[in-house]
Amino acid sequence: MTAYSLSELHAVNSFAALPAAFYTRLAPQGLNNPRLLHANAEAAGLIGLDPSALTSAEFLSVFSGSQPLPGGDTLAAVYSGHQFGVWAGQLGDGRAHLLGEVEGPQGGWELQLKGAGMTPYSRMGDGRAVLRSSVREYLASEAMYGLGIPTTRALALVVSDDPVMRETVETAAIVTRMAPSFVRFGSFEHWSSRRQPDLLKTLADYVIDHFYPECRVSPAGEPLDDAGAYLNLLRAVTRRTATLMADWQAVGFCHGVMNTDNMSILGLTLDYGPYGFMDGFRLGHVCNHSDTEGRYSWNRQPSVALWNLYRLGGSLHTLVQDVDALRAVLDEFEPIFSKAFHEKMGAKLGLAAWRPADEALLDDLLKLMDANKADFTLTWRRLADAVLGDRRAFEDLYIDRSAAAAWLDRLLARHAEDARPAQEVAQSMNGVNPLYVLRNHLAEEAIRAAKTGDASEINTLMQLLRSPFVAQAGFERYAGLPPDWAGSLEVSCSS
Repeated sequence: MTAYSLSELHAVNSFAALPAAFYTRLAPQGLNNPRLLHANAEAAGLIGLDPSALTSAEFLSVFSGSQPLPGGDTLAAVYSGHQFGVWAGQLGDGRAHLLGEVEGPQGGWELQLKGAGMTPYSRMGDGRAVLRSSVREYLASEAMYGLGIPTTRALALVVSDDPVMRETVETAAIVTRMAPSFVRFGSFEHWSSRRQPDLLKTLADYVIDHFYPECRVSPAGEPLDDAGAYLNLLRAVTRRTATLMADWQAVGFCHGVMNTDNMSILGLTLDYGPYGFMDGFRLGHVCNHSDTEGRYSWNRQPSVALWNLYRLGGSLHTLVQDVDALRAVLDEFEPIFSKAFHEKMGAKLGLAAWRPADEALLDDLLKLMDANKADFTLTWRRLADAVLGDRRAFEDLYIDRSAAAAWLDRLLARHAEDARPAQEVAQSMNGVNPLYVLRNHLAEEAIRAAKTGDASEINTLMQLLRSPFVAQAGFERYAGLPPDWAGSLEVSCSS
């Protein structure tokens, strides 16, 4: 496979070819005295970029916002949305600049700078991102990718000493994000709310033609009319979103701010702000300190996703007059989510196949974890140890050891019904229950090191999170219980 320098990349810029109402063309506001803290060679390969290009002066100049992407077409996109369940009206890329789209070996990737200065959509914001939030997003997208969860990717992390005011004065950074598209549910809400069906249709056609061409044909392969294609678009997004929610729930991931403007039309995990992987389990765990009412708690994420899909469906009503047909599509969410969730949780439990009776086994474990605030990641990982005879590894995570032991007896009895060798069961469990996740304290340690210009913790985490199911010798502390000080860490919408 041929690898290219930055100036040799093939730019296509399909979003920039939409009508001018969809965006504002403007240049980023580059950082002063920028420094490349980290570059992701794996992500660079997605666009055919040679690894040697990551250390070039041109690379730093482009991804610090100082010069345009060769062949790109820089812009900030407009969209609207519901935030914490309330209609917020026009939003948009308030601190993001889409540099352009590059055709890679396996498809197109939009390259977007986050933190590159104010745009017409910044409202009261300063258009900047701070080091801590940028490190968190840079690591999170790669952690999710390692877990096999659909996500945006991260190409580069550039820092500077430019001051940025949040709760305190912090320093600025820019993270380069990659995705086939950054179109959101709120992109559709924008044109629907403005009663501009022609532009709503333009957006729907763009998304279908570039990302969901199969939506234009029936199951029998016959061409569909526009209404049928738009209905199929809603169906495709519903299915992807439902399975994404099952992915999140299965690894204890909380997004923290599931507003409609943060929901990807491609079913990707988008906009990493106050996210968190749970340590001690709570059914109603809230990772976002700004979410005082718990709207986006772990156990409510699937229902919030469906609520957001209803907003998308409502936006498409202008193009699909059949309300009953729209509702029927949205009704597919729950069975798709339930099937995907049960399959994932059954695999985490080491079951050969999910049975309806297994619901009680799962529910009782979640209740036990909740009552004991048992560590989410280690509970699942240590089940494989218990299967191989080391019951204590699992039971030690629980204050009520007798209750944990009683539940474990039920799981082992269920395994006996499958009659699979213990080694086979344990191996399958370790293939779906990660040992390494991006816990808040690990991200915090990487942030503290990054403040001194040290990217070694980022390097280590990238190495571990790319293969989160495989134990690596010498890195035991990254797979252990969080330290006591981790309990004082808080993330909010400013994160």
